[in-house]
Amino acid sequence: MRRFILSLILVSTCHLYAQDSLSTISLAEYLGYVKSFHPIVKQANLILNESEAKLLKSRGAFDPKLEVDYGRKNFKGTEYYDKLNASFKIPTWYGIELKGNFEENTGQYLNPESSLPTDGLYSAGISVSLAKGLLINERMATLKQAKLFVNQAKADRLLLVNDIVYQASLSYFEWLKSYKEKRIYESFLNNAQERLDGIKTSFEVGERPAIDTVEARITLNTRKLNLEKAKIKYIKSTLELSNYLWLNENTPIELKDNIIPDVSTSNQIDAVFNTSNLNIENISLENHPKMLSLQNKYKSLEVEKRLKTNNLLPKIDLQYNFLSQTPDLIQSFNTANYKSYVNVSFPLFLRKERGDLQLAKMKLQNTSLDISATRVTLQNKINAVNQEIASYKVQTQHTSEIISDYKIMLNAEERKFSLGESSLFLVNSRESKLIDAELKGVSIEYDLLQTKAKLSNVLATDID
Repeated sequence: MRRFILSLILVSTCHLYAQDSLSTISLAEYLGYVKSFHPIVKQANLILNESEAKLLKSRGAFDPKLEVDYGRKNFKGTEYYDKLNASFKIPTWYGIELKGNFEENTGQYLNPESSLPTDGLYSAGISVSLAKGLLINERMATLKQAKLFVNQAKADRLLLVNDIVYQASLSYFEWLKSYKEKRIYESFLNNAQERLDGIKTSFEVGERPAIDTVEARITLNTRKLNLEKAKIKYIKSTLELSNYLWLNENTPIELKDNIIPDVSTSNQIDAVFNTSNLNIENISLENHPKMLSLQNKYKSLEVEKRLKTNNLLPKIDLQYNFLSQTPDLIQSFNTANYKSYVNVSFPLFLRKERGDLQLAKMKLQNTSLDISATRVTLQNKINAVNQEIASYKVQTQHTSEIISDYKIMLNAEERKFSLGESSLFLVNSRESKLIDAELKGVSIEYDLLQTKAKLSNVLATDID
């Protein structure tokens, strides 16, 4: 991998165009580079970072809080009031809050209820929500949902990375296909050139008619035309592949002419996509990232439903504080000196709360249906792709046999032609059939590679 990166940097910065030393990029190296530096992969990582930031934010609702409230009024030399109220609050998991407080009030025009001892008054107490907000409240629900969102983000990140890897793989396969097609045309162009040269020599010594040289020249120019088309296709696929190659500083890379694909990719693809020992029948879809994402979404909606159900209860908030002038003496806090507070409220019709609960239930039902539909869809996709792979393997075997037989036919026809028992037309016809068969073989190999990548994408397997 390191050697591959250095090679890319050299060809992108120094503009090396040497054709005598070709560098091969394997599929594993290419995809490893895509996963490391592609901008969309980095965006996928931001999804996880965002979820972790939201989790940190939701935990902040349980942070201890220090509050100081100070007010003073002085007018025409008279101190109306000087009030200090400092408190320290500790929220807990359930609807309970612990609180310590210090108050000190002075002034000539204090409200009588605000009158306190000279050294101030200390209090320690508790605040409890007895109905609404006791077993679940907004901050509890937010924290639970944030934890579930982290798990959902991990699954979504894997899906997004897997999708960009799949798209990058298709570009690599297209690049490989166009490269092999170009090599086929180059090979047969050499054959056509050698055949034309041989026929010209035979014509000059009177062994071949002039029309044979015309036919051989037509074949040669046809091969040149096909090769030129293949070169353009290869250049386009190379540029398409370059869209997925980036440096660390978000700098795109353009592949140069001396970098070629690995022609043995079909022998390595199962190892690259971790599908070598894959048993389709024993695959558990419950661990599929898409299913995990939906399941975490469902759990989050369950938390929301619990919160909306709890909101149907009346609001009953109770506060009780022990008062003391000497907080250093624990026994000074007793039930003889206290301050209490009760707040009760209850909407008469609960229309807003009942509406929120109905919406939460509908969201749950919708997600449940989505989970069921996704499970069936994934299973059918896996079965369909697996059958495609099996079919392409059979087609590959048949095509290999056809290519082998066409080579035998062409060799036999060329021997007959050299003995004067055949015509150039038949030789060219046999060769054209062989070219078509080899191109068909490359196309079927491309379809097989593409389908295996599709299987990995459907399964959302983690590529090393």
